Amino acid sequence: MHDACDRCGLPFQRGPGFYLGSIYFNYGLTSVLALAAFFTLYLGYGISSEVLMWPLVAFSLLFPLWFFRYARSLWLGMDEYFDPADEQPEH
Repeated sequence: MHDACDRCGLPFQRGPGFYLGSIYFNYGLTSVLALAAFFTLYLGYGISSEVLMWPLVAFSLLFPLWFFRYARSLWLGMDEYFDPADEQPEH
């Protein structure tokens, strides 16, 4: 991971444990998508839960690995939006 944004200079290394909050984005979106897929396929199309179990387990393991980087950027963006840095970094 870069130390700062190449364009605006925003530091990415905020401190130990800063990005732990991104786990909530990752877990939350994974859960919502898996539950929506399950209920849509189970109730809407009549696919049995035994058939749906393994694809949804695979999705629940692989999607967070792919979404990890985006969850961190969402967490950083939310932090900057609600608690902007006092001083602007130099370009």
